[in-house]
Amino acid sequence: MVNTEYDIVASFTREITRVNLAFKQHIQLKLRQNNIDLTFEMLSVLSCLWEQDGINQQEIANITVKDKASMTYLLDNLTKRELVYRQEDDTDRRNKKVYLTSKGKELRVQIQPWVTEMFGMVGNNLPADSVKSLTQTLEKIRENLR
Repeated sequence: MVNTEYDIVASFTREITRVNLAFKQHIQLKLRQNNIDLTFEMLSVLSCLWEQDGINQQEIANITVKDKASMTYLLDNLTKRELVYRQEDDTDRRNKKVYLTSKGKELRVQIQPWVTEMFGMVGNNLPADSVKSLTQTLEKIRENLR
């Protein structure tokens, strides 16, 4: 196998995709095993709100890297499941803020241990400096693509 710069970068980017898929599959399996009717994408929205409740749809879309139409669909589904609700922004009526319901907040207690366990598995035998370096590399790749 030739190890040109192209080959190395192509291999690295394929591995990023595989890791992303593995994360998604791990979480989806946990959701199914626990009879929680959510998709990985819905969970990413909830996770965003667990960190900062009461932000607007566009902020959630930016954080979760989703387009406006996808975000509307996800929030509609989370609203039907009584996990979030939308409320008009007092300072700008065109803007809707999204809040967790008590049911949405309670779900975090159930799911957080899986996420902690998963990150523990992921970080096993990985020095923190290596992870920091990889993070910087990924940030540089994203900058290069802009």
